[in-house]
Amino acid sequence: MASIDYEVELSEGERAVRETVHRFAEEVMRPAGAELDAMADPRDVIAKDSILWEVFKKHRALGLADVPAANGELTPAQQARLRCIISEELGWGDSGLAISFGVAGFPRMMAQMSGKPELIERFSANDCIGCWAGTEPDHGSDLIYYMNRPGTEPPGRPNCIARKDGDSFVLSGQKSAWVSNGTIAKAAAMFCAVDMGDGKRADGGFLVPLDVPGVSKGRPLNKIGQRALNQGEIFFDHVRIPADYMVIPPDAYPFATEMILSNANGGMGSIFAGVAQAAFDLAIDYAKQRVQGGVPIFQHQSVKLRLFKMFRQVQAAKALSRQVTLYNSINAPAMLHLAVASKVTSTNTAFEVASSALQIFGGNGLSREYPIEKLLRDARASMIEDGCNDLLSLKAAESL
Repeated sequence: MASIDYEVELSEGERAVRETVHRFAEEVMRPAGAELDAMADPRDVIAKDSILWEVFKKHRALGLADVPAANGELTPAQQARLRCIISEELGWGDSGLAISFGVAGFPRMMAQMSGKPELIERFSANDCIGCWAGTEPDHGSDLIYYMNRPGTEPPGRPNCIARKDGDSFVLSGQKSAWVSNGTIAKAAAMFCAVDMGDGKRADGGFLVPLDVPGVSKGRPLNKIGQRALNQGEIFFDHVRIPADYMVIPPDAYPFATEMILSNANGGMGSIFAGVAQAAFDLAIDYAKQRVQGGVPIFQHQSVKLRLFKMFRQVQAAKALSRQVTLYNSINAPAMLHLAVASKVTSTNTAFEVASSALQIFGGNGLSREYPIEKLLRDARASMIEDGCNDLLSLKAAESL
């Protein structure tokens, strides 16, 4: 069943984009996501003959990465609304693939932020799958909690360091197995510790080609959910890059990371509002078909009440994610606590609605013959990725 959108101000063009993306989500992403999810070995997900590459090809053909900008013809508010529409529909199709598509464009985004023609040319190819290399074996969400706290540093040593060496930086160390697109990416938007040679610890953001000597990758991570999303370790053994590949210097790092994290959390809010919608759609369709006690279970009061609660949750998550994306798109600086509110609300909602939907499916919901158990696993993963919800909430609370 196609979802009903209660946004009353959508233009004809926005509705056309939504319909196109919904069709792609339904006809391409859903079946591909189910096929990739069923693969026992995550190496098969990224094998040369995997359907994953065909899905990426079809996604690029839609030109969705360029739709929100529309050659400068749209206002920031119109761009924000389109981003929400696209992300919700992609999340409705398959959250793992949706996240993979989004992260693939991170190096391109950072290159454009730099304003440097050489970087824009090298890292902006549409077929260049990128990754966001932030997480490390000893540092995950704690990096977010300690971010922008004057006079404090994250405890423990960094796992990956960029050391200044003349006109170059030399990268050494490891990024953890949670790097999205980690083992398939050709380029990285990399955030890591920086040694500028003055004895002080700092942090910076780099664009790093991953097809250069010294880069190696681990095995794809075997996960409970979002199995279509490739994740894995990246190792750097004295990888030398030009000094110009530093896009975010230490003095700009606090502002830039907060802006990027705000965008990332806002995007997660939109994607998982779409996941919540998907779970609700499956539940209401099933409730109208499944007969118990001589009638479709939709006619039972307990099921009606459960479905209406799910409906309210979905609409609330959508409304918040759209409002947050709109606000942060037309105001500078972006408000991280708003983006976190969206991410935490949508991911919690997706998990709660998927759990309620599984209850409506009853025993059938536990079977992999039905899609709802996959949505539950996918939603559960979202409450940890891009910063676990509890720690994100603590960080956001400090901004109130």
